[in-house]
Amino acid sequence: MRSNLLKRYATAATAGLLALSLNAASAAPAAPVKRAVELPPSADLAYELSAQQRGIGLRGDALITWRAGDGRYDVNVEARVALLGKLNEYRSQGVIDAYGLAPETFTEKRYRKDATTTTFDREAKTIVFTEAKQPTTMKGGEQDRASITWQLASVARAAGEAKFKPGSEWTFVVAGRRDAEPWTFRVVKQEKIHTAMGELDTIHVKREPRDSRGDSVEIWLAPSQEWYPVKLHFEDERDTIDQTITRITRK
Repeated sequence: MRSNLLKRYATAATAGLLALSLNAASAAPAAPVKRAVELPPSADLAYELSAQQRGIGLRGDALITWRAGDGRYDVNVEARVALLGKLNEYRSQGVIDAYGLAPETFTEKRYRKDATTTTFDREAKTIVFTEAKQPTTMKGGEQDRASITWQLASVARAAGEAKFKPGSEWTFVVAGRRDAEPWTFRVVKQEKIHTAMGELDTIHVKREPRDSRGDSVEIWLAPSQEWYPVKLHFEDERDTIDQTITRITRK
C-alpha cells in the first residue's frame, strides 16, 4: 500500500510543482498568440509542500530555480518528502522569442520511474515525446509543463494589473510527456494570502479542468514580488497538493 501511495504521490506532486501533469486530451492545439512578455528576475524560490493522498497527509518541501538572461531561460524544480528524499525533478530549458519562453527541452524524472524528455525541434516544427510515437506539429508559442507558470508570470508582468484582471482569460498550448493541448487560465480575483514571508497581495489564477476527469490547477502570482508564483494548488478527483512560498532569494 505504501509503495502504491508513493507512486501516486510522485505522479501528482509533479503536477502540483509547476509540471502540472494532466490527462491526455484530443483537442487540436489553439492558434498561436503573440503577447508582450517581461520575464521575472532570476531567483531561487523555496516552498513548503502539503498533500492529501486518499486521506493520508504528507509534508515536504520544493525548490524552484529560475534563471533568465542573455536571451535564454532555465527552470529546475525539485520536490522532497521527509524520510523519502527526492520524489521528482523536472527541468525546462530554452530561449526567448517573439512569443516569450520558447522551450528546447523538457525533462522529467519521477520517483522510481525512468526520466522522460520532450524535445521542441524548431527547424522541423515538431514536438517529439519520449512516451509517444507521433510528434506534434509546432505553430509557435508552445510551452511545457515547467515553463508555463513562468510564461504566465511573464505575460502578467508585462500586461500589469490593468489588463491581467479578474475575468480575463489567457490560453497557451502546453506539452507534457506524450501530447500537447490548450490550457486556458482565468484570472479569478485579487487575494491576500498568509505565508512564511508574511501576508502577500496576489492575483489568483485558475485553470479549470476540461471535463469531470480533468485536473484543476491554481496559481497565485504576487505583483509586489516580481509576479513570482507564491502559491500553487493541484487537485484531481481524489488528491490535492499545495505549495506555499517560504523564501525568495534573488540572483
